[in-house]
Amino acid sequence: MEKKDRKKDIAYFHLPGLFEFYDLYKIFLPLFYEHREFFYDWCSIGSVYGAPADCLWGGGRVGFGENNAGEVLALMREYGVSARLTFSNSLLRKEHLSDKKCNTLCAMFKNDSRTENGIIICSDLLLSYIRERYPWFYFVSSTTKVLTDWTQFLAELDRKEFRYVVPDFRLNRNFGKWKTLPDAKKEKVEFLCNECCWFGCSDRKACYENVSRKVLGEDCPDHKCLAPDAGEGYVFSKAMKNPGFIGAGEIQNLYLPMGFSDYKIEGRSLGSALILEFLLYYMTKPDCRLPVREKIYLNSSLDLF
Repeated sequence: MEKKDRKKDIAYFHLPGLFEFYDLYKIFLPLFYEHREFFYDWCSIGSVYGAPADCLWGGGRVGFGENNAGEVLALMREYGVSARLTFSNSLLRKEHLSDKKCNTLCAMFKNDSRTENGIIICSDLLLSYIRERYPWFYFVSSTTKVLTDWTQFLAELDRKEFRYVVPDFRLNRNFGKWKTLPDAKKEKVEFLCNECCWFGCSDRKACYENVSRKVLGEDCPDHKCLAPDAGEGYVFSKAMKNPGFIGAGEIQNLYLPMGFSDYKIEGRSLGSALILEFLLYYMTKPDCRLPVREKIYLNSSLDLF
């Protein structure tokens, strides 16, 4: 969907797992578009984002998607959903730009008459390279930049290269400042809703850089998270208690009326069963969650994990 076709009273969700959860979206997308009575009328799908396994330009989280890129692209085109390639590696060098797999993906994910595809990006080096060689993409400034300083965030919003900018989740509730933005700037903000990371974390950027190093094949130790209860992994009920969490009701009743339309759901490194819970919570009417869950659970082509 192109930006000119969007409605201001609709929340557009950007969903995780373009390659990682292809099998889930193969069932969910027809359900969403053919049975709109199951889902909130104030929400839509803005994009599905992700990266295949062993993607050198990838970052943020290590992609594990093994699905055929052609099949993934065909599914997104069938339903007119924007596909976003997650190329958020922050440590790329000039020699990495010639990577065959990533260049092939860029050439393949060209826009068609129904969809406009994008790239989530961190490296300015990669941004310049892709803009020159593959001019059909729009760009999203990645949350891996960890933009917690309001002045730095505003400077990022001013950059014309980016259609959207994802602030660090710790800025989510700075309502006094969000209300001061002009409408044109509000249209560029994409909130990260369901982050589980410790609100007081000071190592978030180092964590992302550790992932970037591993994707590049560098020999480095794992990042050691010092957050309380770090060993639990992602727990949705814990994420809901995070001071930066944005709930479905808050999107409808608080953020949308303020003029914000775009909401990113994290979860590329999680399992498809948990992604389904996100889709149920954020997009599905409460009395329809069981029917939607049953239609997906009872589909023999999907192994939820």
